[in-house]
Amino acid sequence: MTTLLVLTVLVLLSIAIWQMTKIFDLTQVGRKGDDSQIATDNDNKVHGYLMMGFLGFLYIFMIYGLLKWGHLALGTPASEHGPDYDRLMSISLGIIFLVQAITQVLLHYFAFKYRGEAGRKALYYADNDKLEFIWTIIPVITLAGLILYGLYTWTNIMFVDEDEEVLVVELYAKQFSWEARYAGKDNVLGKANVRLIEGVNTLGVDLNDPNAQDDIAVQELHIPKGKKVLFKLRSQDIIHSAYMPHFRAQMNCVPGMVTEFAFTPTMTTDEMRQDPAIVEKVAAINKIRAKKSAELVAQGKTALDPYTFDYLVLCNKICGASHYNMQMKIVVDTPDQFQAWLKDKGTIVKAVKEEQAAKAAEAAGAKKEVDAPKKADTVMVAEVADSTAVKK
Repeated sequence: MTTLLVLTVLVLLSIAIWQMTKIFDLTQVGRKGDDSQIATDNDNKVHGYLMMGFLGFLYIFMIYGLLKWGHLALGTPASEHGPDYDRLMSISLGIIFLVQAITQVLLHYFAFKYRGEAGRKALYYADNDKLEFIWTIIPVITLAGLILYGLYTWTNIMFVDEDEEVLVVELYAKQFSWEARYAGKDNVLGKANVRLIEGVNTLGVDLNDPNAQDDIAVQELHIPKGKKVLFKLRSQDIIHSAYMPHFRAQMNCVPGMVTEFAFTPTMTTDEMRQDPAIVEKVAAINKIRAKKSAELVAQGKTALDPYTFDYLVLCNKICGASHYNMQMKIVVDTPDQFQAWLKDKGTIVKAVKEEQAAKAAEAAGAKKEVDAPKKADTVMVAEVADSTAVKK
């Protein structure tokens, strides 16, 4: 209701200003003045100063934004390749900032310095091969350097040595949740197909595949610190994107194909929770939540729980109405903690067998309940027949 009222006021205010402008135009009818559409020296001077003013506003707002919201950027990377990724990003942003600073200053300054003046004639300058070569070759060299460095960084990130021992994990995306599948002791994922999805087999794993016999499905992803994890990514429905910001990792999940991404975690969840930047962010979030909780309690509602940092895998594609809530918790354990956690998890094959056994038991129980009245009726008929025979 408040939003509607504000919009109504803004619309009415706009109409009032428009009407006042028309009234002002009517009051100027018949008065002497310069009605020419050609800009005067004074007009050009005003525009020149406005350009310089806008330049000042642009940089003041930019500096303010960096000081105000700069701390919201991601902090310490939690993967082995994270520092390389951040370095590439910093170099790219530094070059962009430098170039835009120079070009914007020149653009606005030239608009001010060479503004139109009576009697000044623009110089006709056909071409200058030397200048054109300079302003062409500099961007070419800069972009080539960035591209080559980016390709080098990307190749190092994506490279997985065939002889390297990695942990194979599948991330399965669907509207609007994630599931993970571990390859088990053989470290080879079993085949899967969306047509095989049924009951607890929500990943469509081929239960007849020998490699699928030890596969484990979970709703919460655990990975060990210091060991490279090779993620195999699939999607059930539409294109999703597995985004793990603190690990500087992202890869699309495409229906009908398997994509992959690998990284080595370098900080456990507990270690990241002790990171100064994370501690500061968590404190700031909980301060906001405490204020909101006080308002909720005053209204007789339940207070919000305090926020605790966790790694997350998010969807970075706008995949539907609940896209914002498509996330799964990631826990980085020590190797021993990870093995202890994984040891207690049952396989998909075992879960399917248990489901089938439960269904069979339920069906048998239902059949028994149906047969019981029939048996009772048979006994009753027999008793009646015996009673009749005795009477005779």
